[in-house]
Amino acid sequence: MTDTPITPGLYIVSTPIGAARDLTLRAIDLLTSVDMIAAEDTRNTRKLMDIHGIKLLDRPLIPYHDHNGAAQRPRVLKAITEGKSVAYVSDAGTPMVADPGFSLARAVIEADLPVTSAPGASALLAALAISGLPTDKFMFAGFPPPKAGARSQFLRDLETVPATLVFYESPKRLDKCLAAMIDVYGPERSVAICRELTKRFEQVLRGSLAEVSARREADMPLKGEVVIVLGPPIAKDISEADLDEALAVALQTMKVKDAASAVAQALGLPRKTAYNRALELNRS
Repeated sequence: MTDTPITPGLYIVSTPIGAARDLTLRAIDLLTSVDMIAAEDTRNTRKLMDIHGIKLLDRPLIPYHDHNGAAQRPRVLKAITEGKSVAYVSDAGTPMVADPGFSLARAVIEADLPVTSAPGASALLAALAISGLPTDKFMFAGFPPPKAGARSQFLRDLETVPATLVFYESPKRLDKCLAAMIDVYGPERSVAICRELTKRFEQVLRGSLAEVSARREADMPLKGEVVIVLGPPIAKDISEADLDEALAVALQTMKVKDAASAVAQALGLPRKTAYNRALELNRS
């Protein structure tokens, strides 16, 4: 237990994403000393505490997740208002990143009560670190929608973002997501698929979208947590004349939208660039 008293407030405590030894010393101090622990999954939290010899004693360990958050927030706020310290831990990794704790932290902040972060493991940062893709500018895009139409539109909205993009995805939808990315971004864009980070069977597939998609079935089982790290858009020096020529040919047999998609993929251009130019040519 830490010798420093834990001041009242909400503590956002990161937990391991696979390797139990990734729990930080500060996280151990907090989980040992706070007055209350709120956990996305109390069973996982008890198991982690047992591994590290952290005694719960008579302190409350309460569930806090998507389904009961509205009911539990008043209890947490009341505890902090009464001068108690509360740790919030998600199932794994850093709370607030694709996690139900966001509403809790916002409620505590709006009540003008302290919120403190105890940083640690994060699948987002772990994947970036081993992806081999640029990290100077990146965007976390979360989970793509599960339905095909919504997923395609979601990806199109991110098409021209000049940064590395990071997605979380279910292994059951990984192949469909990769196929949609090839359709929207083209086959040559760089990607890294990271699976089971920090665990025994950690695995990374790196290459172009086309290469990784082709290798996935043979080289990567559809099991465990998956992070997709997509490289920035490929900058290609395509002249307006070349673009116009390709679009003119495509527009002879295709509708504007389909022509723009085909040309964008063939030339490695953002779909929006090809589409806007196709509209101009079609009107002239």
